[in-house]
Amino acid sequence: MARGRREEDGLTIKGLAPVGTITRGTTGVNRLRRSDRWLVHDDLVTARLRTAAAPLVVDLGYGAAPWTTFELAARLRTVRPDLQVVGLEIDPARVVDGRDGVRFARGGFELAGLNPVLVRAFNVLRQYPEDAVPDAWARIQSNLVPGGLLVDGTCDELGRRSAWVLLDRHRPLSLTLAWDPFTVERPSDIAERLPKVLIHRNIPGERVHALLTAADRAWDRSAALAPFGPRIRWRGAAEMLRAEGFPVRAYRRRMRDCVLSVPWQTVAPNGWSDAG
Repeated sequence: MARGRREEDGLTIKGLAPVGTITRGTTGVNRLRRSDRWLVHDDLVTARLRTAAAPLVVDLGYGAAPWTTFELAARLRTVRPDLQVVGLEIDPARVVDGRDGVRFARGGFELAGLNPVLVRAFNVLRQYPEDAVPDAWARIQSNLVPGGLLVDGTCDELGRRSAWVLLDRHRPLSLTLAWDPFTVERPSDIAERLPKVLIHRNIPGERVHALLTAADRAWDRSAALAPFGPRIRWRGAAEMLRAEGFPVRAYRRRMRDCVLSVPWQTVAPNGWSDAG
């Protein structure tokens, strides 16, 4: 039930009862840099931001301090300088005053009644049970504008290992893994940071396990490229994965991170349907 609303520079933030539970709220400066870099270069994300009539981005569950929300705003404004950014936290004690064109409010999966073109929810659903994910996704998706996108991701405390699912209003679209080339020894090390919907599925017989196993195998077979650095070695491993039939996305630009991105159906859990 609505409890009132407030207007901020034409943006209406409704006083809806927040949906969700308070989580740990750990955060850190530059922790989400890998996903931010991906967002500002992904063709679909940038196209949706550039074509939106009044682009609004929500950073859901930014944690005990809003550093990563400010970083997200700065990076996305290189794509669309006029976009608005709102950080939402379910814990009222974490809601801070806005600055640098970024606002903050209390909210959960209902998004405080906002209708964004992009929602980032990092390290939020990881602290929920697996069976809570479809309903949380659906609640967020129902508030997206047509063409809107959701990024549900997880990373380690220093942001060296990251993984996220990209969704539109109807279904998951892709899984992306991104890691620091110099501190991660092999692709399967990212398994501990898979999004909640997949982290318990890294077992024989599941698609995500098959992908990570094949990625490790390709990494081992690319050992001859190791003297040229881990980025070149991973590029060779990714080519081997594509040769084996895995639809690994090929990036034209030079990547600072090692990135493995595949369509959702490549890793969808057994029994998964787009309905959840």
